[in-house]
Amino acid sequence: MLKVAFQMDPIEDVDIDADSSFRLAEEAQARGHSIFVYTPDQLVFDSGTLSVHGRSATLRRRRDDHVTFGDWETRDLGSFDVVWLRQDPPFDMGYITNTHLLQMVHPKTLVVNDPFWVRNFPEKLLVLRFQDLTPPTMIARSLEALRSFREVHKDIIVKPLYGNGGAGVFRLRPEDGNLASLHELFSGINREPLIAQKFLPDVSAGDKRIILVDGEPVGAINRVPAKGETRSNMHVGGRPEKIGLTVRELEICKAIGPTLRDNGQVFVGIDVIGGWLTEINVTSPTGIQELERFDGINVAGKVWDAIEARR
Repeated sequence: MLKVAFQMDPIEDVDIDADSSFRLAEEAQARGHSIFVYTPDQLVFDSGTLSVHGRSATLRRRRDDHVTFGDWETRDLGSFDVVWLRQDPPFDMGYITNTHLLQMVHPKTLVVNDPFWVRNFPEKLLVLRFQDLTPPTMIARSLEALRSFREVHKDIIVKPLYGNGGAGVFRLRPEDGNLASLHELFSGINREPLIAQKFLPDVSAGDKRIILVDGEPVGAINRVPAKGETRSNMHVGGRPEKIGLTVRELEICKAIGPTLRDNGQVFVGIDVIGGWLTEINVTSPTGIQELERFDGINVAGKVWDAIEARR
């Protein structure tokens, strides 16, 4: 039996039919592992010890009654066998600080995904290592540079570099006059650059989420945008559909898989539109439950097989 801690947003608030963290914890419990949950703000480093304030949890697949907690207690994080880094983005300095803290117990305590590489593999930046697999992409804060990019590629997507869940994603057609206004808006919020990508019309047919376990693809779901939407994220109304993998997508997985596996990224979700890799999600990927329902496979079990092999 493994002692497993989940660093995540409050488990009592999750959708038990969609949340990947719940499914991972449920599978761990089914294997006889103990579950302890805490929120990211409960990490404390004091005089050489990294501790957390949280509760043991017993799960059940019963809507609105899916968890029973033990008493609140403070535990040495190094006393656990496995810690799951499953807090949702934004990928801000709070998130980055937590990866530094978790490194202090890893790898004696196995942190999944490896916090060093979670910090150094931001979703929208890691893809830049694979230029032959990605659509034309620019990272820039300069309005002039972004204008030049649109002049070349005409129809583009602009979004925050460290955003998530489809928030702040804009499609700018050649005649759209809002680029300067959007640049002003984002520049007023933070000092980060923006990411611009050539718009891929194939998104109307879906944005494919492919799940990789230890660098190997285990399946995919297609996320189809709602009518009138550019974004396909399920958070904003995207519809999941059953789908298989193409030869091109298997080639993408083969190209990036070793990088993920060799750097401790056990559970990863990549986004592919029309055969082009757009994101590599390592912070808190989703899609396990939808894939399990469509394909009838135990994806969470495959993830735990990979983790148990490391212990």
